[in-house]
Amino acid sequence: MQEGAVQETIKEWLTMNGGENMPHIVLVSGDEEYRSEEALPQLAKILSKRHGFNCTVLFAQNPEEPGIVNPNYLNNIPGLEQLKTADLMILFTRFRALPDEQIKYIDDYLTSGKPVIGIRTSTHAFSFNNIDFESKYLYYGNSFKSEDEWDGGFGRLVLGEKWISHHGDHKKQSTTGIIAKEAANHAILNGIKDGDIWGPSDVYGLRLPLPGDSKPLVYGQVTWREGAYSEDDLMFGMRSSDGVPAKPVTRKNSEGNEIEVDLNNPMMPIAWVKSYQIPGGIKGKAFTSTIGASTDLLAEGTRRLMVNAVFWCLGMEVPAKANVDLVGTYEPTQFAFHPDSLWKEKQLKISSLK
Repeated sequence: MQEGAVQETIKEWLTMNGGENMPHIVLVSGDEEYRSEEALPQLAKILSKRHGFNCTVLFAQNPEEPGIVNPNYLNNIPGLEQLKTADLMILFTRFRALPDEQIKYIDDYLTSGKPVIGIRTSTHAFSFNNIDFESKYLYYGNSFKSEDEWDGGFGRLVLGEKWISHHGDHKKQSTTGIIAKEAANHAILNGIKDGDIWGPSDVYGLRLPLPGDSKPLVYGQVTWREGAYSEDDLMFGMRSSDGVPAKPVTRKNSEGNEIEVDLNNPMMPIAWVKSYQIPGGIKGKAFTSTIGASTDLLAEGTRRLMVNAVFWCLGMEVPAKANVDLVGTYEPTQFAFHPDSLWKEKQLKISSLK
């Protein structure tokens, strides 16, 4: 470094200040495929700039390269201590195996019964299948099996479901939101109608009915168009304007026999609310959305679903039609898995995402 040069401060998370005495929202990214490191900063900007919330956005990082986003690094999300002052946690992680000193902040938060929003892969937010360290939080893992409340891990107990399957054809079929008739007047759906919620990410499979007091708000119509698949297109050639309901497909059942399946009968919920209570903790409420990849947020209706859920989770009046205009330039990339070499070469600085 040249004499007199100012060393750049390394930012390991983003802080976006809103209004004085407004709630503090901590948004936790960390997935390898659906670009949560793009989606959550934009969502935080909307929440902060448009609605005055105070937001902190956290990212997966290799501890040897602090301040550089590395979604493929599964064992480190700095800043989770911010949850000590959080009024709401928004989680968008996938198969993370965090050390005890980090996941304890999440466990303490959930024990307090504060509200949770889970996006897309958060149904399988944690996994401890391939770890080389001991953890006392194995029961958070997606594949955890037990005879008590933790069967199915964090996803099942807190959000209502763990990882089950791709219900739609991944990268070939999109998701169109259809309002649940029984929930048409729910505040989270203010300003949203059939078709407003859309994304090129496919519908996830769930076990129906969802557990406990889960209440579906939006169903996911599996849509497609012939010849839509395109590896070179941001949306894989899919568009909300020309999608049609998917035709029945042939799949194998649990006995290995091929059967015809109508993917839209029944349709899978893609957004629902429920209460949760971890053992020894206070009862809280959760909102889950299996749509929410960075490209899904290009649809105004998808953004409105997320913003409305924030107001609802915080016990605040949900706007009749919330301002969900994008803040700044938002150019999400196509969802995909990337090799470690790409992230090492890319050197995506957290400071550049504000």
